[in-house]
Amino acid sequence: MTYVSNDPSYWPYISANIFLNYWIVAAGIVVVYDWVLTIGQEIELIWRQRWSLMTVLYLTIRYIGIPYSVYVSRPTTLHCANSSSLTTSVYLLGTITYYATSGTMVALTAMLGVIMIARLHAMYQGSRTMLMFLIIIFLAVNIACEVITAISLNDTVAEELILSGTHMCSYTYDGEAQLLSSITWILNTVWEVLALCLSVSVAVKHFRELRRLGPSTGTTIGDCFRVLIQSHVLYFASFVGVSCIQLTGLSPEIMNSNSIGVSILGGAVQTLSVVQMFVLGPRLILSVREYHAKLVAYSDADTSLNSIVFQEHVHVSTSSTV
Repeated sequence: MTYVSNDPSYWPYISANIFLNYWIVAAGIVVVYDWVLTIGQEIELIWRQRWSLMTVLYLTIRYIGIPYSVYVSRPTTLHCANSSSLTTSVYLLGTITYYATSGTMVALTAMLGVIMIARLHAMYQGSRTMLMFLIIIFLAVNIACEVITAISLNDTVAEELILSGTHMCSYTYDGEAQLLSSITWILNTVWEVLALCLSVSVAVKHFRELRRLGPSTGTTIGDCFRVLIQSHVLYFASFVGVSCIQLTGLSPEIMNSNSIGVSILGGAVQTLSVVQMFVLGPRLILSVREYHAKLVAYSDADTSLNSIVFQEHVHVSTSSTV
């Protein structure tokens, strides 16, 4: 369905969409820039290491994130004097983009959940009880979110707008879009808060044990927990930022407004969501592997030093006896 109008009252709506596109482009640049910064670590810590489930998840999130942020989220607001040639293509592009974006978000959220389960399972020293608990909660949350997403997609009607020669894609929700979005937000928030609480709880427990046993005991374990908590807190902070902005966006006044403030909120959601999933998400794996690589390198250096010292002692002892 195509709606054509040259009414000047739509100009604020056009400006808001163009402004949002700038934020989307900025988010794509951030993802590509982060990939360029970490490509050396990725080659050393991911590609050259033994493949595992975490390797597959890292590469999937990283290399879906780049085209997602650059192509799928690219601007679909086009300006053209002759609109007849773009009507069908823009409509199809908008529809495909919407479905692709929704499906990708659901799949990548599930992948990030698997990464979080693996981290918590390791922090709880391979506890099967904790693993089963996390899997049950994870499946319940993700199945519910997938069902809600399917309902939302079924109730969504795509529409092409040609406003003053500018092509845009608009989406109309026939069902209770606000209610479904609220439920999804609550479920994801419950999962993230639960994961953070479990991480902080076990980390505090281990730090107390290390303090009781003394600084010379368990230094490596303490540093490992510190790395895990730092990356987790940063990831959770970005999630909180996205969630808070999304919560304010559920207000009908904000949803129907085209003010510059609302446009900034929408752009911030786009940017923070991309950064959370495609920058901080892969770093949940990369930070741990980087720490492990440093630990192995330090261990090898220490072993080499000890062997050199041992050989020198043997040489001195032998020469003295002769």
